[in-house]
Amino acid sequence: MSIIVEHVCKNFGDFQALHNINLEIKTGTLVALLGPSGSGKSTLLRTIAGLETPDIGNIIINGQNTTHLDVRQRNIGFVFQHYALFKHLTVRQNIAFGLEIRKKSRNFIKHRVEELLALIQLEGLGNRYPAQLSGGQRQRVALARALAVQPEVLLLDEPFGALDAKVRQELRSWLRHLHDEVHITSVFVTHDQEEAMAVADEIVVMNNGKIEQVGTPADIYDRPATPFVMNFIGAVNVVPPHISLVAEHTTEVLPHPVFIRPHDIEISALANPQNTPARIQRITHLGWEVQVDLILADHHQLVVHLSREKFTKLHLKKGQQVFIKPKRGYRGDTCEVLLDKASAYSA
Repeated sequence: MSIIVEHVCKNFGDFQALHNINLEIKTGTLVALLGPSGSGKSTLLRTIAGLETPDIGNIIINGQNTTHLDVRQRNIGFVFQHYALFKHLTVRQNIAFGLEIRKKSRNFIKHRVEELLALIQLEGLGNRYPAQLSGGQRQRVALARALAVQPEVLLLDEPFGALDAKVRQELRSWLRHLHDEVHITSVFVTHDQEEAMAVADEIVVMNNGKIEQVGTPADIYDRPATPFVMNFIGAVNVVPPHISLVAEHTTEVLPHPVFIRPHDIEISALANPQNTPARIQRITHLGWEVQVDLILADHHQLVVHLSREKFTKLHLKKGQQVFIKPKRGYRGDTCEVLLDKASAYSA
């Protein structure tokens, strides 16, 4: 079921939470609303759900204008960050709750609950109470309860925010797999860039009540539309235009800084007059990659990310002088690609 948001504005007193939001979410997609605190992402989700009413604009779900439709008539499943499970009910009873309210037959409820227990991989835990489950298991039950009534749209507000990092990562993969099985149009709110990139088909980046960019994870990362998106999605070096790292590799006169991703800086241990000298301040092992903090002759600091294989090959040490050059850079005013020297060299 598609979702169309048309010219939606929402104020809370003098605070403008949403400003002229226009968005189309295609049927069957999994979309992330991503942004910092106060960006408007949760307000937009609650407006789609009917928990908030826009001051201006329309919410259209599957061709029907639902702007002023009661939340109970929208056939939407909503999953909160803190589960909101009924503590006095078992897992089975929690999942069945919405079906019982709708007065479905006992046989239908039993079949649907067992089907969902299998889907969330908790078949043997149906008679337990929420307090007897882990945080990740409770969130799966919350998702099953939302799916039980076969909603047209599934909305999730920071669904993994209360969980530790390892469980969050496991549930991300599980949610993606679940979505691929049920194919329900889903929208989830997150402030976690990695989470959005790992799970979503499309990402809606929000800031100060407005949409900065809508696109696939690759589009958002590789082709940022605004300086905010460039700074918010992934790590970035902000390099003043007069710094030799930039000036030596472009003839364009720039009044604005240049954005360079940490993995878009090549580093060599061999002296090269065409490259910029730098000294290693710190080396941090991050698991699958290594972060190298550098300082230039003019005291400007840079961060470079290397694969473990590349780092091992270079034999880098703290305090060592190295030589660097940018592979790709973006204009600080428009985010257009300024430098694009992606061909690697061997050190």
